[in-house]
Amino acid sequence: MSTLDKIDRRLLAELQSEGRVTNVDLARRVGLTAPPCLRRVRALEEEGVIRGYHADLDASKLGFAITVFAMVSLRSQAEEDLKAFEDHIKALPEVRECHMLNGEIDFILKIVSRDLQSFQEFLTSKLTPAPNVASVKTSLTIRTSKHTPGVPLEQ
Repeated sequence: MSTLDKIDRRLLAELQSEGRVTNVDLARRVGLTAPPCLRRVRALEEEGVIRGYHADLDASKLGFAITVFAMVSLRSQAEEDLKAFEDHIKALPEVRECHMLNGEIDFILKIVSRDLQSFQEFLTSKLTPAPNVASVKTSLTIRTSKHTPGVPLEQ
């Protein structure tokens, strides 16, 4: 990947905060004309710096009233066992994030569910019987005080 200059960083900061900004407005905000702005954004997309665009949805307004973090320990950390678990998790739409950790816990998962009963069913029928799972510890989210996707980009 090429080195990002000040304009690239400004483009990324603007797009991260408002992904639906028009190219003309984006160009104006970063001090470019529209054609070079579009070329830079496309180059950032092609390099994989910009992985995609999405809407930030309110889970509770869509009927997903609870968010749970699950700490999963596996019986084996052999690469094929890790991959089998990850493949299983990728197929579960309720799991919104999956991060492998070092230390006591092997994975932390962010899970959304409609209610406690739905989560309990998910836990017992899809998560605990997953390949190689030794234990699952869960914590229910009570309140979210900060939700800022992306990375901190200096302006």
